[in-house]
Amino acid sequence: EKKKRPPLKDYAKPSSPHVWDFKTERYVLRDFKWNPPRFCSATVPCVVSTLKKKSGNCRKSKEKKTKTTNKRATKKLSPSPPSIVSQAYKMQRPPPEDFSLKETRPHLGGGKITGDKLTSTYDLVEQMQYLYVRVVKAKELPGKDMTGSCDPYVEVKLGNYKGTTRHFEKKSNPEWNQVFAFSKDRIQASFLEATVKDKDFVKDDLIGRVVFDLNEVPKRVPPDSPLAPQWYRLEDRKGDKVKGELMLAVWFGTQADEAFPEAWHSDAATVSGTDALANIRSKVYLSPKLWYLRVNVIEAQDLMPSDKGRYPEVYVKAIVGNQALRTRVSQSRTINPMWNEDLMFVAAEPFEEPLILSVEDRVAPNKDEVLGRCAIPLQYLDRRFDHKPVNSRWYNLEKHIIVDGEKKETKFASRIHMRICLEGGYHVLDESTHYSSDLRPTAKQLWKPNIGVLELGILNATGLMPMKTKDGRGTTDAYCVAKYGQKWIRTRTIIDSFTPRWNEQYTWEVFDPCTVVTVGVFDNCHLHGGEKNGGAKDSRVGKVRIRLSTLETDRVYTHSYPLLVLHPNGVKKMGEIHLAVRFTCSSLLNMMYMYSLPLLPKMHYIHPLTVSQLDNLRHQATQIVSMRLTRAEPPLRKEVVEYMLDVGSHMWSMRRSKANFFRIMGVLSGLIAVGKWFEQICNWKNPITTVLIHLLFIILVLYPELILPTIFLYLFLIGVWYYRWRPRHPPHMDTRLSHADSAHPDELDEEFDTFPTSRPSDIVRMRYDRLRSIAGRIQTVVGDLATQGERLQSLLSWRDPRATALFVLFCLIAAVILYVTPFQVVALLIGIYVLRHPRFRYRLPSVPLNFFRRLPARTDCML
Repeated sequence: EKKKRPPLKDYAKPSSPHVWDFKTERYVLRDFKWNPPRFCSATVPCVVSTLKKKSGNCRKSKEKKTKTTNKRATKKLSPSPPSIVSQAYKMQRPPPEDFSLKETRPHLGGGKITGDKLTSTYDLVEQMQYLYVRVVKAKELPGKDMTGSCDPYVEVKLGNYKGTTRHFEKKSNPEWNQVFAFSKDRIQASFLEATVKDKDFVKDDLIGRVVFDLNEVPKRVPPDSPLAPQWYRLEDRKGDKVKGELMLAVWFGTQADEAFPEAWHSDAATVSGTDALANIRSKVYLSPKLWYLRVNVIEAQDLMPSDKGRYPEVYVKAIVGNQALRTRVSQSRTINPMWNEDLMFVAAEPFEEPLILSVEDRVAPNKDEVLGRCAIPLQYLDRRFDHKPVNSRWYNLEKHIIVDGEKKETKFASRIHMRICLEGGYHVLDESTHYSSDLRPTAKQLWKPNIGVLELGILNATGLMPMKTKDGRGTTDAYCVAKYGQKWIRTRTIIDSFTPRWNEQYTWEVFDPCTVVTVGVFDNCHLHGGEKNGGAKDSRVGKVRIRLSTLETDRVYTHSYPLLVLHPNGVKKMGEIHLAVRFTCSSLLNMMYMYSLPLLPKMHYIHPLTVSQLDNLRHQATQIVSMRLTRAEPPLRKEVVEYMLDVGSHMWSMRRSKANFFRIMGVLSGLIAVGKWFEQICNWKNPITTVLIHLLFIILVLYPELILPTIFLYLFLIGVWYYRWRPRHPPHMDTRLSHADSAHPDELDEEFDTFPTSRPSDIVRMRYDRLRSIAGRIQTVVGDLATQGERLQSLLSWRDPRATALFVLFCLIAAVILYVTPFQVVALLIGIYVLRHPRFRYRLPSVPLNFFRRLPARTDCML
């Protein structure tokens, strides 16, 4: 064996062309898919000496093993690897990361869990105690300056924590009305001191102070009314009364207090500046109300081209904000061209920019002449809520000519005939249809009543990774963003903590159970002077998606979700976020009825939009939402909005394509298993089972009316049997399903490459971009096929408990009805229904198709 085995140093050389494969037990060429362990010159002797000490009689044991396994060794194509290398490889192998979902039992709301319900209000988060100090105003403050005036401010001090109000210049009766919150867990003092000072250039002068004993501070729990502030006489350092009074209110409360969102927090004592403080507070944002703008260009009249001797090539160009579309060139090359073409845009309320239309003539290949232009305000347009057409109108076109460098309007005006309206019957898609949180039409008149309430408690995060460097060490300033429907929420930022505790609870109305709530964690990069750096962006830590239809009603789900982010060097766990989720149903009957309705508003089926239109409109919608939320104060930044809306998820990725392929294989594996089982029946692998199948086959042939009842009864029994293994936790990001843990570095480099590609050659760029575009569409088709198959699987998997209950109940009823109804009658009715005349067909999808489209797929778990 020693002669056959190569020396140990050949294994250790990183430059060696061969390497030992521990799975196949043979030498293979070094491949970029596997990084072999590298050993320094000092490592090998240490390992050898350690193994010699532990092995004892090493040679004797090796001789025995050699005799007993001599036959097996002769059959091997290559010798076994040295034990020293394998042991060292095992010692240096990093432990696998835990990407699983963990169920927890937190102490929510300060109450106890009874069954699946809690016994207290504000009950999806852990109670956090705070000492609140509301500084209202002061009066009759004495002057401290040479002029006899004062510039007062209040300093609230509790142990090592100190908060200050803004100061007023030359005002003896100031009003602040500011609230300070001190975390009770970090209080290390027994007295609270509120000091009124006069701001000065050299040293601030003391005007007076008020001291409180924390043992005497009252407690307040909502929904109690706020504590009324009181006037307190100021004292000097010796305890003697001085001139002036201060109005204060001091109490102990929780994060459920009304003063909590706007309070100054002791956790953020290191943050200074008004802008920075605004960036760390919790806020609620609303997405702008989005409309589809339909511009139907019909015809134009009496155009005046500059060259009378040629046939004009006229088209219409429309611009709304940063969106620009144009019609095709009119086939009737006259001064009265016709188009009858639709252009679709996305517009947001309030409408800030008009619709600008221009009729242009293509004079030369790269030269266009404007024949007329008009601007139409959007707020005065007709709003359509159904498929009935709106009235068309003629609009005057204005033409400007330049004389001596100045624009002058011509007196003659051409006309253009158009039909313009704001479509309120569509749902404007700003999210991927697989992760949609809202499916309602734009017009509120078409909204149906809500079916329940979603409550989300954002508890804490653990094990966060350092996202930036401050003072030579890694730090993270984490906050959460949750999005459902038109309501976005942002928690407060926890400064410099890898285990932040938010304990904030939020509520949304639910109009459709087949929707997804998204929760993302970000690192705030706009503190400590981050605003001065214009290129600073909030770093993404990870996100979680939860489909509401997979949740049981009135049950509190408390799980710790892994935060996974895909980097060019692979998938990485950035920590875990602890959430509490509860979906409350107001009417179970209404919710069950929702499964028979179309997923989208009926206008999407009566006048459907093309795939390219939907892609372009979704891109414009995400840009508008991002721009509007960025203009809020404090802003919800563009990188946050785009990450929450999954912008760029349609780009080509070899990893996603492989994942979708294996999803399809997972769906087809059931059919393959049935085929193998039938083959075993035919081959008499199990004689007893084969005989029973033959008997069943003979019975069904003799009595064909039992075929359908038997199938539905069998499906019913399978669904009831699978109820024992129904999923007990919400879906989460699955690295194995996404093939994120086994992606090749070259595939990740391709996935993170820019689009268009950054390759230097123009030919390679053209071919590469074309390949990625085609492969991206194939990837979408493959994913859709996998989704349909997974929806079939979810019929009996209890992933959506209400949908499975409906289907199981339907199977039981169908089995009974088909049992008492002759098979010939059933077959006749089905055949007549399938072959019915188009006049008797309804334009909206059927109830079974609507039910099927609402079934959950594993798309929610894709990373």
